[in-house]
Amino acid sequence: MLTAAEAAGGHSRLLASPGTPRAVRRAPPKSGWAKQPGRWGVGHVVTLIQWVAALCGAGILLVWIVYPLLMGCLAARRCHARKASCGEPPLSVSIILATRDDTAAIRERVADCLAAAHDPSRYEVIVGLDATAESLDADELAVANNVHVVRGDAPGGKAATLNAAVRAAHHDLLLFTDSQQRFEPCAVTRLAEAFTDESVGAASGRLELSERARRSPVGRYWSYERWLRRCEGIVNSCVGATGAIWALRRSLWAPLPSSLILDDVYAPMRVVLAGQRVVFIDDARATDLRHPAPQQEYRRKVRTLTGVLQLCCWLPQLLVPARNPIWLQFVCHKLLRLLTPYWVIGLATWASMMIIRFAESNPLVSGAPLFILAAVGTVWKSKTARIIRSGTVWFFMLQAAFVVAAVNGARRRWDVWST
Repeated sequence: MLTAAEAAGGHSRLLASPGTPRAVRRAPPKSGWAKQPGRWGVGHVVTLIQWVAALCGAGILLVWIVYPLLMGCLAARRCHARKASCGEPPLSVSIILATRDDTAAIRERVADCLAAAHDPSRYEVIVGLDATAESLDADELAVANNVHVVRGDAPGGKAATLNAAVRAAHHDLLLFTDSQQRFEPCAVTRLAEAFTDESVGAASGRLELSERARRSPVGRYWSYERWLRRCEGIVNSCVGATGAIWALRRSLWAPLPSSLILDDVYAPMRVVLAGQRVVFIDDARATDLRHPAPQQEYRRKVRTLTGVLQLCCWLPQLLVPARNPIWLQFVCHKLLRLLTPYWVIGLATWASMMIIRFAESNPLVSGAPLFILAAVGTVWKSKTARIIRSGTVWFFMLQAAFVVAAVNGARRRWDVWST
């Protein structure tokens, strides 16, 4: 028989034998932030941000790169050489100038328009004075027999002024322009020649910026925009026209609604809805004399973007693919661009998250911001740094304009000329 001590020792050896299962230790409960089935944690949030960033990146690529490249490729396949001339236009032309500028500026602009008139009997200049510009004297502006001055309709504004000016016009073709531009030689004739094609209802010319403005971020953006409009005009129709130089068949004119913001998009898009084309004439050029400050460019951009939303409210046919022959162009060129700041925010959120995670897993890079700041301080006054600063300021200004325009559209706030 075994003694009590031997029995105890055997029992302990039995418990310690390899084949004997040991007591299972329970793992501590997982944290509530961990990724668990059926529950939201940090991992789920990270995945969501990554998906949102992917969608935001896809939106930016579609609107700003893929769509323009598609238009460029299609235009390259359809492009054909166009013979430029400088004779008499095939149609008689009424040049419409709606303005509230001072007398000296208007007289200079009228003289420039008259310089395009080889035969005064086929040209006329209609100066529409804004109803609110009481200091302008019509007698001082009627400098020739083919210059007519009219007062715009109440309550004022560009749309009301254009309505009054067009009523006073007599010729087959209406050519619209502004006060601060100058026509290049033969610009009017070359724009009018586009209407020898019966399918063309409106034609947009090319606006060149001043030498100083071309080197700015605004100038580079305008070069991109002008190229895209040219491609759209070749493929089918431009989405709107350049307000400084564009023309319309008199038979297609309809009075503009009061408080309209974008007359140079509203009227051309009505032409498209009527089944005719809006083309871009690259060699019909006007030059802008101004170099607007960033604040002025911001206000102009807010007006333009707000006007796009106004168009959707006042011309809802544009949103119907069966009614709008260039629905895809309108959506990609005008509407989807309004989402750009929100796409940028989504990408910035994802980038910030990735930087934080990388810094947490690599402690050696935690001092990188100090080195970056030191490097920026070293080159702050260089030419390259000035270009980067200017581009950055303009980029954020553009995003702010998108947001403000969206707020204006949501509130139906169309009185934006003082913004």
